[in-house]
Order: sequence, then C-alpha cells, then structure tokens
Amino acid sequence: MVVASKPAFRFALRLRSGLASYGPLFYQVQRIPNRPAARYTAIMDHDHSYKLLFSHPDMVADLLRGFVHEDWVKELDFATLERVGDGYVSDDLREREDDIVWRVRLGPDWVYVYLLIEFQSSVDPFMAVRVLAYLGLLYQDIIRTGGLTAERQLPPVLPIVLYNGKPRWSAAEDIADLIAAAPVGLDRYRPRLRYLLLDEGRYAESELAPLRNLVAALFRMENSRTPQDVEQVLTALVEWLKSPGQDSLRRAFTVWLKRVLLPGRMPGVNFENLNELQEVKSMLAEQVVEWTKQWEQQGIEKGFNQGRQAGRQEGRQEGRQEGRQEGRQEGRQEGEASLLLRLLERRFGKIDEAVCNRLQAADADTLLKWADRLLTAASPEEVLRD
Repeated sequence: MVVASKPAFRFALRLRSGLASYGPLFYQVQRIPNRPAARYTAIMDHDHSYKLLFSHPDMVADLLRGFVHEDWVKELDFATLERVGDGYVSDDLREREDDIVWRVRLGPDWVYVYLLIEFQSSVDPFMAVRVLAYLGLLYQDIIRTGGLTAERQLPPVLPIVLYNGKPRWSAAEDIADLIAAAPVGLDRYRPRLRYLLLDEGRYAESELAPLRNLVAALFRMENSRTPQDVEQVLTALVEWLKSPGQDSLRRAFTVWLKRVLLPGRMPGVNFENLNELQEVKSMLAEQVVEWTKQWEQQGIEKGFNQGRQAGRQEGRQEGRQEGRQEGRQEGRQEGEASLLLRLLERRFGKIDEAVCNRLQAADADTLLKWADRLLTAASPEEVLRD
C-alpha cells in the first residue's frame, strides 16, 4: 500500500449559465410548464458545448491555474491530467449526464477534479444546498470505490460555481447563511459548506485580456458586445491552438461559436459550413468590415437628413430663404460632425477635446473625406490628418 504523503483533493465545478440570446439549438430537454421549449433547448446546447470544451485537459488546467488562486494549485502536475471513465462514478451521479471527472497528480497521489455542469437562466438562491447534496453523492461514491486517504478519511472537496447569467450572482455562498439562527447549543450542529463562485460577468476586460488562458478567452467571448470583440479573441485563440495536437479543442471552440455564441450575436448568418477557428475568424472579419461600411453609410445618410430637417425648421422660423439655406447647411454639418464623432468613439474609445473641436469646425467636404479614412486609419489623428 502506498502511504499518501499529502491528502488527496477533489474538486467539484458546477457550471451555470444565463440564456442571453442564442440561436437555433440541437438538444431536447424536459418541458417545464409555462416556459418555451426553445429556451430549455438553448440551455442544453450550451450545456453540451461547455461539456465538450471542458472535456479537454488544457481547459481544466487553465481553469485551475487562472481562476483558483491557491498555493496548492502550483504543486499540481498538469501533464498528468486524465479523464476518469464513467465506470468510476455511481449510478446516481451517472444520471447527471453533464458531469465530468478528471484526475491529476499532486506529488505521488491523485487529485480528483469533478466538473458538475448545469446551466440555468437565473440565480438559484439555494445553490449552496444543491452543492451540499452533490458533494454528499460524491463522498458516498468515494467510500464505495475505496477512495479514502491512507488515514481512512474522506478527501477535501473544492466546489466551484461557474455562472454566466445576466443578473449578477446574489445567492449565499455558504450554506450556513441560509439557515436560521439557532438557540445556544443547537448552533454547533449547523452544517457549513462554502463554494467558490466564478461569476463571468464580474470579470472586466482589463482583467482577462492580458491572460494567455483558454478559460479567460471563453469568458471574454461570453461577455463580448460587438463582432470586433469576438474577432480580437479569436485572433489569440488561433495562435494558441495552432499545434496539430490541439485539433480537437479547436473544433470544440468552433462548435460552441457557430452553434451557441454567434447565432445570437449575428442572426441571419449561416455558420454551418465553418469547420475551423481560422474560417470563423476570416468570415467574422469580412462581416465586420461590411457591416461597418453599411452602418457608416446609414449613419451619414441619417445625419444628412437630420441636418436638412434642422435647417428647414430654422429657415421657417426666420422666414427668409437665406435663413433656410444657412440652417440646412449648418444643420447638415452638425449632424455629420456628430455622426463622425460617434464612429471615432466606437473604434478608438474616448476622443480628446482637440479632435472634437476640429470636427465641429470642419466643413461638409472635409467631414466626408475624414469619414472615408475611418475604416483604414490606425488612430483619430490619422483620420484627421491634413
């Protein structure tokens, strides 16, 4: 018998999700009264997509390295990560189709990593109770399979709740906080169990962007607001996953992008013929350019119309033909300048006062010349160069 030099650890990862807006999906789930079937189909597709992603050791390793900030994580030998077969888990756990079990070496011993995947559309106020129930099943299975430590004790378990719903997580993270205060003496029997919460929406882009981390990339795309945001992350993913040994993980990301994320972000676009991340990135880049041109043209036309309308109104008030002409011209230029300022802010962020002043002082021809440079310029100064 090998005597464990360190206690074995087990980790439970519980994945939850909000629906946001996602496209046509592929798995059936049980109907719940008064809820559309499509919403639960969406949850199941997100479930299976995340299960596919976290079936790769690189994802599990990056989750622990990047988001579990504990000293013992540094001692794990991630090269030994391996998936544990379904024959290991009990019948009760096997019925939870989205559960994944991994193990990794900590010194001479195995550390078991449990991924308990479940997506829902809202915060569950009693999540701590559910985590307690699942950990009870895990511990029963440990006893049944002889997984006790050398000292005949149960190993510790780290439960992680991974959540990406729209409302920020507000549920108690310790089951003790859900139980009413008890009389003196009875309080010591109150159960205590805390889970580690990872709320994707609470991570700022500035926190995630510097990380060379696959899970951080996943969070960034979940939190994306524009096609440009997704394209930027894809550029990094294509580089990180370019080796032949990562073909399967590239395909997993591709499946998630084309079946879950992008259909909701880009309705009406067909993604089914895309089979590689590079293909998704190239298509997205083309769409971004085309949409930007269309949006710019529509915005300029709207600015022209708003300017003409403002000019007509001012001209009527003055009652003179000269006033109408002058009002139209000024209104048109103000509308064009405001539109170009919005476009510059969308592309480059906050614009300084000097640039704003130049926009307001420019004539219509100059504004149109600057607008033509917007798609290719690298900075606001390059757009407004003389």
